[in-house]
Amino acid sequence: MGKIHSYNPGLPCAEPEIVELETDILLVGGGMAACGAAVEAVRWAKPAGLKILLVDKAAMERSGAVAMGLSAINTYIGENKPDDYVRMVRCDLMGIIREDLSFDVGRHVDDTVHAFEDWGLPIWKKTDDGETLDGAEAKARGLTLRGGAKPVRSGRWQIMINGESYKCIVAEAAKNALGMENIIERCFIVRPLMDANEPNRCCGGVGFSVRENKVYIIKANATLVVTGGAVNIFRPRSVGEGMGRAWYPVWNPGSGYAMTLIAGGKLVLMENRFVPARFKDGYGPVGAWFLLFKAKASNAYGEDYIAKHKDELDKFKPYSEASVIGTCLRNHAMLIEMKEGRGPIYMHTEVALQEAAKTMDKKRFKHLIAEAWEDFLDMCVTQAGLWACLNIEPEKVPSEIMPTEPYFLGSHAGCAGAWACGPDEDWVPAEYKEPWKEIGLYNRMTTVKGLFVAGDTCGACGHKFSSGSHVEGRIAAKAMIKFCLDNKDFKPTPKENPEELKKEIYAPWYRFEEFKGATTAFEINPNYILPKQCQFRLQKIMDEYVAGVATYYQTNKIMLERGLELLVMLREDAAKMAARDLHELMRAWENYHRILTAEAHLRHILFREESRYPGYYYRADFLNIDDANWRCFTLSSFNAETGEWTLEKFPYIQIIPDPLGP
Repeated sequence: MGKIHSYNPGLPCAEPEIVELETDILLVGGGMAACGAAVEAVRWAKPAGLKILLVDKAAMERSGAVAMGLSAINTYIGENKPDDYVRMVRCDLMGIIREDLSFDVGRHVDDTVHAFEDWGLPIWKKTDDGETLDGAEAKARGLTLRGGAKPVRSGRWQIMINGESYKCIVAEAAKNALGMENIIERCFIVRPLMDANEPNRCCGGVGFSVRENKVYIIKANATLVVTGGAVNIFRPRSVGEGMGRAWYPVWNPGSGYAMTLIAGGKLVLMENRFVPARFKDGYGPVGAWFLLFKAKASNAYGEDYIAKHKDELDKFKPYSEASVIGTCLRNHAMLIEMKEGRGPIYMHTEVALQEAAKTMDKKRFKHLIAEAWEDFLDMCVTQAGLWACLNIEPEKVPSEIMPTEPYFLGSHAGCAGAWACGPDEDWVPAEYKEPWKEIGLYNRMTTVKGLFVAGDTCGACGHKFSSGSHVEGRIAAKAMIKFCLDNKDFKPTPKENPEELKKEIYAPWYRFEEFKGATTAFEINPNYILPKQCQFRLQKIMDEYVAGVATYYQTNKIMLERGLELLVMLREDAAKMAARDLHELMRAWENYHRILTAEAHLRHILFREESRYPGYYYRADFLNIDDANWRCFTLSSFNAETGEWTLEKFPYIQIIPDPLGP
């Protein structure tokens, strides 16, 4: 009797059909930024006679970081000023951001939030007499932001929503604008097409269907890459039956970062990663508990670890504007407690709710308890499930919180991503325009002509969140329309012919077919490795050498250099990945993207000789912030033909002045 394998075959691969398409504007992705780009691009493209095509690896209704839902919109300016928004972003990201990009988001984002409400998103309101209305009740009363109603703030920049269908509502608007005939779902664009006749010119993208044996070659004048950030580069804390459980959506493999590198574009601040503090094991978000429910966190002995380590945190405060402790510094205080043996760290949900009960009648308190559960049911169902299976009643007992494994993103409390052009306006420093003078000053275009980015893929301007990503997609789309009109005579001519592209995209399947008979067990073969094996190896390297949870996020020059040796070998071996079906073909290409993203991250940490983001990572050999030498941007580029990397500094320029007061 033969060996019984646990492998469950997906849709089988076969010789693929080549599908060639041509459009003026190609949108790669289906998340918030892509949806924003879609609605804005259509507005300007139709009068100009331009064609738009959106290609999403998943299905737009549940694609992107907002897929499961959300309980708050984290970027809404309202009564605040865009200048103050820029100061907040700069403070939280330790003094280095592209202030032109952040200001551009801040001055436009409220219009996007108003559009969400117009499309049907229920937004909580505060009545004139102080009553809190959830989104459904406020909607029933006809209260709108455009009409002057006040939102319910859970923080200075956050507003509460009934968001379990948030992404569905936003996607529906994008689909209605584009028309389904201009959308291809379940198609994974894996690399840009570069033009044969014009150097440093992107002319579209190539990928494959994850549901049919088809290779898509899409020629375009302007291409927007909005494919989210990256997860599963580091070994996750969840193991065994929870393997792969993460805070950030697991389908994000760093495709935007990898495609920028493959095209020859520059990445910025890739040393930055996000390590969110989340409810342990379920990865449930803590923001609403801190901000809306006013819960406090403590070490195992009930001590406020933020207050306890005030002097330590003050050493890292980025200048006078740091009236609020930044995200990475709150992690820093937590990690001190854990390393010194005063864990676990607890979120005191029970204290917050019991204090609230003192001022509420039974009906209002019951409603508050429901909101506590709904906070997770809106956007992290597994956390509610974990509470239930562990017999945790949040009004009675606290819950553990824990820093997660690292993630890469440009829209949350992180700023890794592509180096992009900002608005071409007088207030923007000339230095920020200089890199684009040869190819044109088009907002959110990378250093590759015709290749645009937004959302998580656009670097150096974090804290955009869902609404900011949507509006940044709109900003990029408008610039792409102008770019297409300015380059209307361009004829895309990819360097490779269709057959060459087909062989490249389906290479892992061809490899499996060629060598599958070499052994009796498909998992063991001298001619290839499988995507899962490749990913395990990547996660082990990053966790142990590049400041993962295994080392309490610490590393040093020697560890990084050893990690780089192993990572370069992995990149070589990854070229021999094999795929048995369409699912594994997708996993293989995701791993290519993860490995490039991981190497960029490692090289950036090695290059920046300081610990700019304590609590996210530590260079144990350079534990302090060094503003004299390192208050600057770090840029990297990759030569896909030679495999060589280039890293450089670029000056940070402050545009918005520090506040005079706290």
